[in-house]
Amino acid sequence: MRAKNLPTRTATIAEALVIDPHAAEDRAKVLVVDDDERNLLAITHVLEDVAEVVVATSGEEALRQLLKTEFAVILLDVYMPGIDGYETAQIIRSREQTKRVPIVFLSAVNKESEHLLRGYSMGAVDYVFKPVEPMVIRSKVAVFVDLFTMTKEIQRKARQEQALLDANLRANAERLRIEQELRLAEQRQAAIIESLPIILYLEEIDADPRIPKFVSGNFQALTGYAFEEIQQTPSLWVERLHPEDRARAVEALTARRLGQSLSVEYRWLCADGTYKHFLDQAVLLRDSYGNPVEFAGTLLDVTERKELESQLTQARKMDAIGQLTGGIAHDFNNLLAAVLGGLGMIERRLPLSDDQAKIVGMTRHAAEQGAELVKHLLAFARRQKLEPASIQIPRLAQSVTSLLAHTLGGMVELDWKIADTVSPVYADAAQLELAVMNLIINARDAMPEGGVVTVAAEDREITEQVGRTGLAPGQYVVIGVGDTGCGIAPELIEQVLEPFFTTKPVGKGTGLGLSMVYGFAQQSGGEVRVDSELGKGTCVEVWLPRAPDSAVEMVLGIADAAAEAPVAAIRILLVDDHDGVRATTAALLEDLGHTVRHVTEGAHALELFRRDPGAFDLLITDYAMPRMSGAELVRQVRGEAADFPALIITGYAQADLNASESPDVRFLAKPFTAEQLKTALRERR
Repeated sequence: MRAKNLPTRTATIAEALVIDPHAAEDRAKVLVVDDDERNLLAITHVLEDVAEVVVATSGEEALRQLLKTEFAVILLDVYMPGIDGYETAQIIRSREQTKRVPIVFLSAVNKESEHLLRGYSMGAVDYVFKPVEPMVIRSKVAVFVDLFTMTKEIQRKARQEQALLDANLRANAERLRIEQELRLAEQRQAAIIESLPIILYLEEIDADPRIPKFVSGNFQALTGYAFEEIQQTPSLWVERLHPEDRARAVEALTARRLGQSLSVEYRWLCADGTYKHFLDQAVLLRDSYGNPVEFAGTLLDVTERKELESQLTQARKMDAIGQLTGGIAHDFNNLLAAVLGGLGMIERRLPLSDDQAKIVGMTRHAAEQGAELVKHLLAFARRQKLEPASIQIPRLAQSVTSLLAHTLGGMVELDWKIADTVSPVYADAAQLELAVMNLIINARDAMPEGGVVTVAAEDREITEQVGRTGLAPGQYVVIGVGDTGCGIAPELIEQVLEPFFTTKPVGKGTGLGLSMVYGFAQQSGGEVRVDSELGKGTCVEVWLPRAPDSAVEMVLGIADAAAEAPVAAIRILLVDDHDGVRATTAALLEDLGHTVRHVTEGAHALELFRRDPGAFDLLITDYAMPRMSGAELVRQVRGEAADFPALIITGYAQADLNASESPDVRFLAKPFTAEQLKTALRERR
């Protein structure tokens, strides 16, 4: 039975003892060279039981045989036609492969000493004279055959010994290689366990309080404590459980003794004062008789996973709120467009007393404030249309400072800390300016007794997507606004970015400032980070992409006098499914001196256009309409008359409408003023 379990080394040596292929060769061979076939036949008959006889009738044939076969001895006739025996022997001796083959000369004449000496000088080991005496030639050849056979046997044994030695060396080398691989695997396994956020442990069944008897892995890196500290203070583990998780975790640990598998998540206070989320899993090990022996378990750090889950939940919530607010903003824009349009008609068409004008003005102001709130909602929902450009941070600082000069008051100081090498940022100039102003005003409100609002700007680089960031690797400019005010409670940090949520007293804020900044940053390819501590202040960082070298720099334009030139009266086809917006827009266009034909749906407008294309100079259409959108209406109209002038009005501004659906159509966002409409008519295409 033991033979089945022989070690690899024994098997390797056994392979080396397989019959040597050289040992299986045929009998020793003798080459007989003579031009007389009768002599060849006679010698073959005499030697056939001593060795295998190979015959050749000439020196040339003998040399060919020597190229193919190894011989124990050569019987070579001295006198032959062509190459004689002496020349043949000389050639044989000149070749490395055959120079040691014994040569016996066969001669019927020339027994003189000079001929014998010549033969010996050519390499002969003996002379046999014809007629050949069978016993003599047999005895001589047998000596050389025996010598050849013994030489071959010695060589065979040497090869076997060398094979055994090689096999032994290979076996030792294989054993060393396996041992090295085993040590390397153990080192690699230990390194992997050390690098992973996991601890393997064994624990006694009756350990009270809880204390493992063995741990593997980097215990100190995971908890901040050396394992010896836990052993010295057994109660430390339970004491540092989070108060909200302690009862549940202790109950789960106790249930292990009943044979139940343990799997519980809890928060544990590490040595650095931060809580980590641990997944603690253990099973009860039993012996072969079913008796409990010990607990074997793993302690896995799942903090990053929990943070990612929280971020995903927050992102989904914010996206849902964004979609909701975007839809609400669309409906509000239509309502506000109708209200502002109607107020404009009243102001233009009716004489108003001072009190009446004041009431209309107050109403207009309230509607315009509503329009601003809708813009904030669109910003949060990432539905606004942005026009990013390269913006120099020092110029942004000058602009914001001048705008807030009379807003901050004398008790709050604005301190700009801009790095000398800060890069230009790639964003929409108006929205960035508004975002920074919102953050500064929030910082001012957090310091009712005054203080310093610090605005810092510097370049940052993200090389890989790790941790909490959702930013892609790349170059960014970070604009941070910090205060030394009251701060925000940790449980409210995630909520402050939601629309309508505010920590300010009732009537002091709408809760849209930070949400607008958040939406603007997200739509611009960046993000917002909020760090705060109660009683010490808050810092809000806006991460935005650094402007590429090819980006056009944002410069302030100068109003063109030609822009104030009146627009010649034109014939307009107006389409809008909202009755109030359609009526007020038509009235505004008529007040501007234009002729308007208005309808409620795209199909009707297309029918009118096809009936008489020359009856209209411009198509004005709402974007979001049932059955046929404004973009589709423009496409079909231009299918009838290419490059027909068109203007799309929309209450649901999306950044990609112009680029993806109507690349050469002017867009105008609702609600709009008479001046904005006149400008759009002037720039129509």
